[in-house]
Amino acid sequence: MKEGTPAPVPVHGPVDGATAAGGLKTSPPHSHLAAGLATQTHQITKAVEETTTTSKWNTKNLGLRLGADLVSAASAAVLVAPVISIIDRSIMENASGAAPLLVSLRRSIRSLFLSPRSTILSKPFGLIFLLYGGTYLTANTLDTTVSTVRNQPPTHVTSGSSKFFASSAANIGLCIYKDQVFVRLFGPPGVTPRPVGLPSYMLFAVRDCMTIFASFNVPPLLGPVLTEKLGKETQKWVSGQTMAQFAAPAVVQLFSTPVHLLGLDMYNRPSAGAKGGDGRKGPTWGERWTLVRKNWAVSVAARICRIVPAFGVGGVVNMKVRKGLMERLS
Repeated sequence: MKEGTPAPVPVHGPVDGATAAGGLKTSPPHSHLAAGLATQTHQITKAVEETTTTSKWNTKNLGLRLGADLVSAASAAVLVAPVISIIDRSIMENASGAAPLLVSLRRSIRSLFLSPRSTILSKPFGLIFLLYGGTYLTANTLDTTVSTVRNQPPTHVTSGSSKFFASSAANIGLCIYKDQVFVRLFGPPGVTPRPVGLPSYMLFAVRDCMTIFASFNVPPLLGPVLTEKLGKETQKWVSGQTMAQFAAPAVVQLFSTPVHLLGLDMYNRPSAGAKGGDGRKGPTWGERWTLVRKNWAVSVAARICRIVPAFGVGGVVNMKVRKGLMERLS
């Protein structure tokens, strides 16, 4: 090599992505971009999958589930209808003065045992079956609707305001119709049946709202609390849910019975100028309260005996039959 000629620089080939100044490894810029896009794509895909899962309706065996709702409601209604029709008739006849409570009860019970076919085919039995069958069916179908829309298991049971309003609407409508027929069948003797006035309708509606709330909304909330208080041995025999289903509807009768009696009295003794009245001066509020207070204790006892089979026994039967059927359809 001649003097003054610069030494050749060794060539080691192009610098790859793993080589950098100072011996540090680097990555080409497009690799960072690709990794970021892959992460975002994965997150978006996961979110879409979760949304699709949560928005999916549970329509499996939907027709059979609605059939199970109907069977459960009918089972409860046919079981409680004989007893409740007898008790309702005795309360109506006692309030109107047609017959004392115990006399009416004995007469109806005797008829049930001596002629069960005529009792089962009677109008009072049919009205009670319609009332409680319709109420339980409404509550059951609402539970099925919610479990379908929210993708819950078929055994899912709700306790929110939607159930209260739906069950109350069904129960009030059917119960007002039932009471209208009952007061005409078993109202004051010798009095021509007349339309039920708006005040009585409103009082009957308040009575039913109180009972429905205690029967359908309170037990799912109170049941777990009672279960925590019960010992393990007690829970082998009875659950907190069952205790709440019996206790809540019975206790509320202390407050709903006066409303019921006042509604009956306003029908049996309408105020002056009321629709269906005869124009005579009606009783004062003090006189009405005196009558309500007079019949309060015996009517509370009768209505507790009525409500225990209606929403206690009936509620437990409806709940257990529906749960058993829905578990098979899950």
